[in-house]
Formats: sequence, structure tokens, C-alpha cells
Amino acid sequence: MIETRLLRQFVVVAEELHFSRAAERLHMAQPPLSQAIRRLEEHIGYPLFVRDKRTVELTSAGMALLGKAHELLEALNEGVAYTRRVAQGIEGNLVIAVISLNYYPGFWRALGIFREQMPSVELSFIEATTREQVELLESGEADIGVMRCPGTTTPLLTIERLLFDPIQVALPSSHPLALSNTVRLEDLARESFVMSARALGQGFHDQLLALCKGAGFSPRIVQYARQIQTVLGLVAAGYGVALVPASFERSGLQDVVFRPLRHSASQELGSVALNIASNNAVISPLRDAFVEMVKRHA
Repeated sequence: MIETRLLRQFVVVAEELHFSRAAERLHMAQPPLSQAIRRLEEHIGYPLFVRDKRTVELTSAGMALLGKAHELLEALNEGVAYTRRVAQGIEGNLVIAVISLNYYPGFWRALGIFREQMPSVELSFIEATTREQVELLESGEADIGVMRCPGTTTPLLTIERLLFDPIQVALPSSHPLALSNTVRLEDLARESFVMSARALGQGFHDQLLALCKGAGFSPRIVQYARQIQTVLGLVAAGYGVALVPASFERSGLQDVVFRPLRHSASQELGSVALNIASNNAVISPLRDAFVEMVKRHA
């Protein structure tokens, strides 16, 4: 490997074609500079300069090396500058894993502000369930997760709440309770339910079961779906009712109505928390800047 110091010294000599002036530019004595150039020539195996008492000229090998040396040093300088910008949190790449966020306009507003302020940052998105996001964060395949509560211990992750999303009931538009302004949770005890599977989001699934248990019943689940959009499609088709975050009322899905629930549960149990998560074992100023931006604006 050729030291970058030797390359820089070679470039100055090639530009000056005079060892004394080159040594002056490099703030060093001429003999050590001459020795450095000889070491470089020995490493390459060919002379880089033709020297006599009056003149110094580049050989064909020297001319070839000069062009490549400029490219290498420029790339090195840019690499160092890029590294500094990444360390300062103003440039780089982030992989963000998200649940369905179509109906959380605050998140997209925060994303737009981040893009305006950090145009050099490249963002990549992975749609994933909460359970999948935990795995992606712990393995280092994602930098940030936007998820519901995992429902399991996650010692490697820092999880911060962004907002509470009240739980409502989604009903087929033909359902008798669709005529009510609000629905008592107890009135759903005999209904068929559509839910997402526990394996895809243990925390949310267990929360819904606990909410129903507090109202004195266990829901009779007749269909499972991976995404809440699919859950709502099954409700529209008449398969049952569903407990979903209120933000999904913005879906505009036909044949489904959303009604607030009346119950005595706490806010933590009666609402779904939307969280932002990261791996606390990884140091990333850029990731931290993104998290703070989303927390401030979402």
C-alpha cells in the first residue's frame, strides 16, 4: 500500500517540477522529500521523474500516476468530509420500519419537514408488523421502527411514545349499532370479531383481549388478518366487528362505520400507543436527529 503522505508529496513535486519549491510548499526540508520520492519510485518499480542539475520532468509513469493520484486524494477528501457530515447527523442513510401509517398525517408532516431540513439524507422504508420490526431493529437491519407496543421485553430497544390513538369499534354499515352515536363495549359481547393475529402484534392483540375482559367478556374471534386494512375489509363484508385505532376512520372504506366506545378502562388500555423505537446499543446522531424531529412534529 502506498501512503497517502507519499502521494501528496509526489503531487506537489509534479506540480512544481522543482524539489526546493515543492519542499517549501510542504514545509519540509528538501533531502527528506527527495528520499520520499525515491521510496515511492522503488515501490512502483519505475522512475517517476527525470532529473538533472537544471530541470525536473515527469516520466510517462509519473504522468500516469499524477492523474490517478489527484482522483485518489480527491476521493479520500470527500470520504473524510462525508464521514464528518454523517457523524454530525446531517447526511447518510436511514432504514425505517413502519406499520401502516396512511392515517397518521402527523408522521408524514414530520417526514416532510425532515426532508426539507436534511435533503442529503436518504430514507428507505420497510412495511413490517410490530413483531417484525423488533427483529429488524435488534438485528441491525433497520435503524428506526414506528410501531405499536411490542407486548414483550425488548432490552436492546429504546421505545418512546408519539401519540395515543383511541380504540373504536368498526361495524358493518348494516349493523343495528351503526345507528348509535357511541357503543357500549358490553353490547359487543355476543358479536363475532375480526382481529389481527397475536403472532403479528402481541401487544395490540393482548390489549384488545384485556379491554374486552374488563367489560366482562372474551371476544369470539371468527377471522384473523395480517393488516388492519384487511380487518376492515372483512368487517365491510359482514364477517364481524373489529376494535381498531380511531385513525383508521380516515380510510373512507364503504360499508364500514366507526363508533367511539363507552367503557371504564384507562387511557393506556382504551387507546393504542404509536411509538418510535431504536436500538440503544447503536450510536447514530443521524437517527437521533430523525427521532427528535418526528417526536416534535408528529
